Amino acid sequence: MATLFSSAHSFHARHHKFPFLFLLFLFVLIESCSGFGTFGFDIHHRLSDPVKGMFGADGLLPVKDSVPYFQVMAQRDRVIHGRRLATSSGGDNTTNKTPLTFYYGNETIRIDSLGFLHYANVSVGTPSVSFLVALDTGSNLLWLPCDCSSCVHNLGSPSGTVKLNIYSPNTSSTSKKVPCNSTLCSQTQRNRCPSDQSNCPYQVVYLSNGTSSTGYFVQDLLHLISDNGQSKAVDAKITFGCGQVQTGSFLTGGAPNGLFGLGMSNISVPSTLAHNGYTSGSFSMCFSPDGIGRISFGDKGSTGQGETPFIQGQTRSSLYNISITQTSIGGQAKDLVYSAIFDSGTSFTYLNDPAYTLIAESFNNMVNETRHSSTEVPFDYCYDISANQTELTIPAVTLVMSGGASFNVTDPIVVVQLADGSNVYCLGMIKSGDVNIIGQNFLTGHRIVFDRERMILGWKPSNCYDNMDTNTLAVSPNTAVPPATAVNPEATSTQTPAPPPGGSHSPRSKPFNFTLMMTLALLFAIV
Repeated sequence: MATLFSSAHSFHARHHKFPFLFLLFLFVLIESCSGFGTFGFDIHHRLSDPVKGMFGADGLLPVKDSVPYFQVMAQRDRVIHGRRLATSSGGDNTTNKTPLTFYYGNETIRIDSLGFLHYANVSVGTPSVSFLVALDTGSNLLWLPCDCSSCVHNLGSPSGTVKLNIYSPNTSSTSKKVPCNSTLCSQTQRNRCPSDQSNCPYQVVYLSNGTSSTGYFVQDLLHLISDNGQSKAVDAKITFGCGQVQTGSFLTGGAPNGLFGLGMSNISVPSTLAHNGYTSGSFSMCFSPDGIGRISFGDKGSTGQGETPFIQGQTRSSLYNISITQTSIGGQAKDLVYSAIFDSGTSFTYLNDPAYTLIAESFNNMVNETRHSSTEVPFDYCYDISANQTELTIPAVTLVMSGGASFNVTDPIVVVQLADGSNVYCLGMIKSGDVNIIGQNFLTGHRIVFDRERMILGWKPSNCYDNMDTNTLAVSPNTAVPPATAVNPEATSTQTPAPPPGGSHSPRSKPFNFTLMMTLALLFAIV
């Protein structure tokens, strides 16, 4: 990966040893059977180079940054769009406490071979059992494979088959099934109950070729630790889905061991932690360019971060919907008001017209390279990189939010390796047929704060390694950004500094492989 430097910021990655959760990440052969404290854990991307290197799996996975790699991600995204989830009643607000994270730590990883989603290792029940769950701010429910008749039991690896854990209420001494007469069971769910003492049922259907999870609600302990350096253990009682039947993409690569919804509905874990007084009603996720991330429950952000209010009272009110009032490409601002959802469960950014055309055409008018005419890639605006080209000058992309704060997109392009071995770079944006979504690629290089108490979205540039930039460091969110920056295509440093907010990019810094993209699962839930 290329080392990118900004005149204002220079970050260096620390080397980390990742816990047990990495042992599950890179398997491509899936065997299916029909003030405040904070808590955090690490998230990981399934095609991250550290994960691939750990298993020697390069030969089994699509080449990173190649055409198949991007095709799979785009297909997964299309499935995600349109998620909606049923809600259930929650508890009363009580005194907030320390920030928390998952028991195994606050690191996360993006795993490309498992849906191009960010994953974390979570621990549930007594005795505790570990699950590799996909993290998704675009849905609400946490579900785990549970006494299932249709779910993924094993993952294949170069060294053999690894058995995935399956949850069972009968083997956890702290588990309790939620009956239909419980206040945790909504009226819609009760209408499907044969009796008051029956298990409260759920079904979440995802817009992904018959992708769904069906089962019933249970309560058990989620094992967390304080995210304040003391690592104090906290056992939080939560309600989640006992997923007996998974279908579609959940059987072929996307979230095979559970999905961790992070939306604003009362059923979500962040809501439960706040309602029951474990921590405040806010959390943060950090997205590093190298696929490593962080998550921390109760993190309320830091001074100097950019902020914008959530849009309330709309159909998708349980999602993190914000308003953009102005878009600047290469320093040229255009006034246009549109709303968009910030979603960790979508790989790329999807926009409707007129926003899509405004950004894409403005970008197109400022680049120097010849536009690539092939339909091989899922992006409309791609440009040829010559064999001897040593630098790309990329127009800076800045989104001005409601309230006036600027969100500087650190890396608006993706570099794609075509079947013939040539390279193109593309504006990492796809035309949407419905909702506007700011996806993972635009979130990279930032720590994003989802503050559900103040009802604001916060952000600050971050490399996700330095602790100093996660809680109290005062940095101006409106740092001046050059109209364009340049990148050395031959840069190969393994360091992972935060890239500049637009500008110089290496044409070969992140080549994508498109076969993987077509297998990705899209996780927007509908009912």
